[in-house]
Amino acid sequence: MEMNYYKMYSPVLGRDMECKVYGHKGRPVLFIPCQDGRFYDFENFHMTKTWAPWIDSGQVMIFSIDTLDQETWSNQSGDPYWRIRRYEQWLDYITDEMVPFMRSMVNERNGWSGYPGIMAAGCSLGATHAANLYFRRPDLFDRLMALSGVYSAEFGFGSYMDEVVYRNSPIHYLSNMPENHPFIDLYNRKKAVICVGQGPWELPDSTRKLDAILKWKHIDAWVDYWGYDCSHDWPWWHKQTAYFVPWLLG
Repeated sequence: MEMNYYKMYSPVLGRDMECKVYGHKGRPVLFIPCQDGRFYDFENFHMTKTWAPWIDSGQVMIFSIDTLDQETWSNQSGDPYWRIRRYEQWLDYITDEMVPFMRSMVNERNGWSGYPGIMAAGCSLGATHAANLYFRRPDLFDRLMALSGVYSAEFGFGSYMDEVVYRNSPIHYLSNMPENHPFIDLYNRKKAVICVGQGPWELPDSTRKLDAILKWKHIDAWVDYWGYDCSHDWPWWHKQTAYFVPWLLG
């Protein structure tokens, strides 16, 4: 398996950002680590082994990035006005800096010119960020695999609400999306998996709320609830990844 490490200065964040790329060609996949996670978690928690059949066969290239959770969602004692705007900068880093980097690399490797789009994938809070990217930017992301996420910004920002929190809280902005919004047609041309277990440390109620909103708005997604033995932990995310990836790549 080809692996490459990159450390690049981000103008929008004003700091160096690190990432690692796994694979030699194929569809680009943006992998976002769990809460407070780092780019190397994909490898350290053995996701490389789970994704290996698709990486080694040239079907995907995985781009594993750093979170900024410790400055944003996790910094509960910090000023929520500043924290959510820092989070918005991190999203700008992904869409304005990371996505062009990914596109350039996959185009160089296999002549990819922008279609198919990018898969956003993540576990735990990484799933939250992945879903937010998918629903906010369907022009960039055409696949979603969100495992054990929460879909309201209340998880990171409590009762604080302003216009920036609102646009980063899928349960809020999707519930108010007009049924003739052009994004809905875009979502329905794509594939999304939103999965949660019902065992220890899982928070399935957030997924249930999102599920109800998606049905109400006629937005297609595969929302899957696993059993009461399914806990919020890596062994289950490995099983879920192996189960869902063939459908997402089909």
